[in-house]
Amino acid sequence: MHWFPKQAFSRGMGWASRLPVPRPLRDPIYRSFARHYGVDLSELDRPLSEYDRFDDFFCRPLPQGARQIEDGADVLVAPCDGVLSVQGLTSDGLCIQAKGHDYTVSGLLSDERAAERFRGGLFMTIYLAPHNYHRVHSPLDGEVVGYRHIPGARYPVNQLSVTNVPNLFARNERVVTYLRTGLGEVALVMVAATGVGNITVSYEPSLCTMAGGPDRGACTYDQGKPLNKGDELGIFHLGSTVILLFEPGRVTSETTVGSVLRVGQSIGRKTSSHQGQ
Repeated sequence: MHWFPKQAFSRGMGWASRLPVPRPLRDPIYRSFARHYGVDLSELDRPLSEYDRFDDFFCRPLPQGARQIEDGADVLVAPCDGVLSVQGLTSDGLCIQAKGHDYTVSGLLSDERAAERFRGGLFMTIYLAPHNYHRVHSPLDGEVVGYRHIPGARYPVNQLSVTNVPNLFARNERVVTYLRTGLGEVALVMVAATGVGNITVSYEPSLCTMAGGPDRGACTYDQGKPLNKGDELGIFHLGSTVILLFEPGRVTSETTVGSVLRVGQSIGRKTSSHQGQ
C-alpha cells in the first residue's frame, strides 16, 4: 500500500460514485453491493431505484425513527454506527492505534496547543465498515466552536493496516471538529481512508475535502454553532474511522472494545467526580 496510488484511486472512486446511475441498473447494482458487504436494506429512506448515484445510496440517511438517541445531559452517545476498535486514556500525549503502535494526540490534531487540552483524557476509536450507515452525529448537546482540515495520505483503515502502518491515523487525511459541551471540550476526528472520495460537514457546507485537494485550513467561530445530541455533524462519502477525544476526568466509557455501536446508543457518561458540577 505504500506504493499504491491511493490519492488517485480515491479521487477516481469519488468521481465514479457521483456519476448518475441509469434507473434500470440501480436496483441490481445496489443489491449486489448490499449482498457482498451485508448492508441492511430494511433501513432505507426510499426505494433503491430513487438513489440517483451510488454516492446517494452509500451516504443514505436513515428513515425516521431508525435510531433512538439516549436521553440525559450526562450521557455520551455513539456518534456513528461501527465497531469500537480501541479506547483508553491518553498517556504522555499518546493514543493506542494497535498493539505495538501508538500515535500522538498533537500529531492527530496537528495542533500542540489543542492537544494539551486532551492529555490524560478518554479516547475512543470507532471503525466504520462498508456496510455501515456513514453519517456522523453529535455525541452530546453543545456547539461547534471550530474545525481543522489536515490533508494527508489515504491508507486503508482496516485491521491489517492499523496493525502494520505506524501513525496511520496521524498520516491519513482528516477533519477535526471541536465541540464545547456540558462534559467539557470534545474533539471529533473524521479520518479518511482509501476510496473515501471526500468528507463533508453539516455545520460548514462549503467545507468539502476532495481526495488530494487543497488544505481547507482551520477556523475558530466567534459564535458557536449549536448542535443537539444526535444532530447530523458530517458524512463520509465512502467509509472510514471516527476518533473521539475528551478532556481528562470528564467522561467514563461504559462500553467495551469490540462492541458493535449504533448511532444514539449510550457509550459513556459524566465521571462521578464531575457529578453535580
